[in-house]
Amino acid sequence: MAKRGGRRSSARKRPNNQWKAAAVGTVVLLLLLTAFWSLIWPYLLGAAGISGVGALGWRLWRTDRLLRSGDRKWRAEELVRAGHRTLADVDKMTGTEFEELVADLCRRDGCSEVQRVGGAGDNGADVLGRLPDGRKMVIQCKRYTPTASIASREVRDLLGAKQHFKADIAIFVATTRFTRPAETFAQENGIIAIHRDHFGVWNNGTTLEALTQVSGAGQGDLSHRARWRKTYQAKGR
Repeated sequence: MAKRGGRRSSARKRPNNQWKAAAVGTVVLLLLLTAFWSLIWPYLLGAAGISGVGALGWRLWRTDRLLRSGDRKWRAEELVRAGHRTLADVDKMTGTEFEELVADLCRRDGCSEVQRVGGAGDNGADVLGRLPDGRKMVIQCKRYTPTASIASREVRDLLGAKQHFKADIAIFVATTRFTRPAETFAQENGIIAIHRDHFGVWNNGTTLEALTQVSGAGQGDLSHRARWRKTYQAKGR
């Protein structure tokens, strides 16, 4: 029995000894800090300053990430809405709204430095930017009624804008068709002509770079366009 009691007493002494050791260590640390305070305080102050700057930097970084994430989400939602617009919706747009839509589609396809510049004194350009491969592009946008057509003189104006902005590629985007002279002029001068049908597939997900490979093609012959015009007008659009 005596032996058991001795073990219990020893077990009770261990926590007490640990507390005593901790107290002694604290006292010694305080004495050292007091004795060498003049040498230590600059380092402590520096450490506190670095910690404060680090905390502030982390907070700013975190805030920036949240803002960027929200901006990306908003832009993604806008691009989704843009992609879901039908040609009938596009026909109801103003010229400025159509230019904004074209700029959004360019951004969706990975183009950079995209900006809408249409308006008075635009020097023949509505949208400027760079293709994903880095080439500088200038875009002219025409939101005409589907029964209208793009004349060669309008395409010729875009060629002048290409030279003015020192662009590598010129793109003419229209909600209607190009006349045969306009289509020929575009092909002869390296201008990408995106007519109504091509704009429809671009709006639905086909990339801009893919469309540059089929400039002006696919408008159909005169009889096909005559039938389409008659059908469109019969619907009262």
